[in-house]
Amino acid sequence: MIAVDVGGTGTKAALVTGTHDRVTAVKQQRRATRPGGDAVVEDVALLVDELRAGHPVEAVGVVVPGIVDEVTGTGVYSANLGWADYPFRDRIAAATGLPTAFGHDVRAGGLAELRQGNARDLTDAVIMPIGTGIAAALVLDGRVSSAPGEIGHVDVGHGDPCGCGQTGCVEARASSAAIARRYTERTNRHVNGAADVAALLTEGDTEAAVVWREAVDALAKGILLVAALLGPRAVVLGGGLALAGPKLTDPLGGRLDELITFQRRPELRLAALGDEAGCLGAALLAIDMLEER
Repeated sequence: MIAVDVGGTGTKAALVTGTHDRVTAVKQQRRATRPGGDAVVEDVALLVDELRAGHPVEAVGVVVPGIVDEVTGTGVYSANLGWADYPFRDRIAAATGLPTAFGHDVRAGGLAELRQGNARDLTDAVIMPIGTGIAAALVLDGRVSSAPGEIGHVDVGHGDPCGCGQTGCVEARASSAAIARRYTERTNRHVNGAADVAALLTEGDTEAAVVWREAVDALAKGILLVAALLGPRAVVLGGGLALAGPKLTDPLGGRLDELITFQRRPELRLAALGDEAGCLGAALLAIDMLEER
């Protein structure tokens, strides 16, 4: 398989081998994500050509962010990358000449964590990568639900504007991009991402502490809502922000303990597959597609 994970800022692609239960990337490529459906199709076709050279490839799996309709193969909407009702599956199949599986990046990453990552023992969970944006794969009765899982666009009451047009969204304070942006706005000092803010937090930077605390609060309130609605056994945190490890999970767990009253307190876990999850999940979608034929 060739698997492609189109992210908010970067696109990852890999030549992948494996089975329904476990896949492995053997060759990888990356490039910056260009906005717009046509640009994504062009870049996917180029990546497929680069990776398939000398290898017999059976199918392509492609996953994208935003609102996705897997049944029709359509990218319904992306606030960050600027498409609406774009027929990705058909366009990519035409451009590559290969059977194409198409899905949502977060749900695909959740599928990979469920089959071969840190959610293997879970039948009910929320798998939440935190990167340029925030969304969640909902695991219900041992399967990844097709529900949108857009926890990043839940209003948790802080009042800040979000790129989606709402205010108060979890993503507007707790995404990796938001943490870096808000630190720069408060200090006039540029940082490259949330990892820089986490490092400054360790050094005792008071502004970093404020931004981090407010991000944790927004994230905890979003998780609290999911706990009230679904009662998951665990929340599996992935994406760039999860690389902070205990700097994230310790204060987040503490804030959840403060907020929770009747809700089931979910266990907090760190994802096992890192930034490979989306690509591996895209490959699993392709394998599932071929098995169903």
